Amino acid sequence: MLVTELDAAEPRPRRVAVGEFDGVHLGHREVIAGNDTVLTFEPHPLQVVRPEACPKLLTSFPVKTELIAGLGVAELVVIPFDASFAAQSPQEFIEHVLVDRLQATHVSVGENFRFGHRAAGDPQTLAADPRFETRVVPLVEIDGEIVSSSHIRALVQAGDVEAAERMLGGPFQLRGEVVPGDRRGRELGFPTANIVPDEALVHPGHGVYVALADGDCAAVNVGVRPTFGTGRAVLVEAYVLDREVDLYGKTLKVEFLRRLRGERRFPSADALIEQMRRDIEQARDLCG
Repeated sequence: MLVTELDAAEPRPRRVAVGEFDGVHLGHREVIAGNDTVLTFEPHPLQVVRPEACPKLLTSFPVKTELIAGLGVAELVVIPFDASFAAQSPQEFIEHVLVDRLQATHVSVGENFRFGHRAAGDPQTLAADPRFETRVVPLVEIDGEIVSSSHIRALVQAGDVEAAERMLGGPFQLRGEVVPGDRRGRELGFPTANIVPDEALVHPGHGVYVALADGDCAAVNVGVRPTFGTGRAVLVEAYVLDREVDLYGKTLKVEFLRRLRGERRFPSADALIEQMRRDIEQARDLCG
């Protein structure tokens, strides 16, 4: 997939799906389906126009790019979103971006898409332009729940990674560089690969999860290790089952499959070890 900024995009006829696409969930995939080009924004527009209201995101830009590439899209066009771009009227966006630069023949958006200064443009604004065909995709529902990035964020933060996976179309994933910890896991007999979550991104709520760590079955703790009162910030600790791996300094992808239990304080290290053994056996059964 070709990734390019708007100003460098080659003028040619395109079928364009437009949106922020945080998480690239099932609703986004409906918008993208059948299009050769995806048009998105970086950073998230709210980071520019209302930074205090910008949520923690489901995906970093590199992960979003990878997920979109996996949908068979030929080109990802990125608009570097800044105050100047935010000041454009909806008609200027249509004229300068969709018509002049991208030469859009078809434009696909979700029914809740808004664009232009003060979000004054909507799908009806696009549909009123006869120079391209507009496809407005209804919101997708699963089990009576609307699939949206905000809803998925809430599920992830609550630890319901199974429900999040159903809406994402794949496991919620977190990536980060493996950093040295306090070596507590190694002392307990369970050496872990540790990631400090990115403050700009969502991470699962405190608890123990079964996950895949670079494709290997793992038991993962997300939290602050209350049994030892470390006083440290949230850490993601992945214990890869049945083999020890040296991952320091490498980027690890953790895909969360199921929450096993909440994080809690144990009366002793021995009690914690016993529970960790049960967690690992349960993870092994679930990875199957």
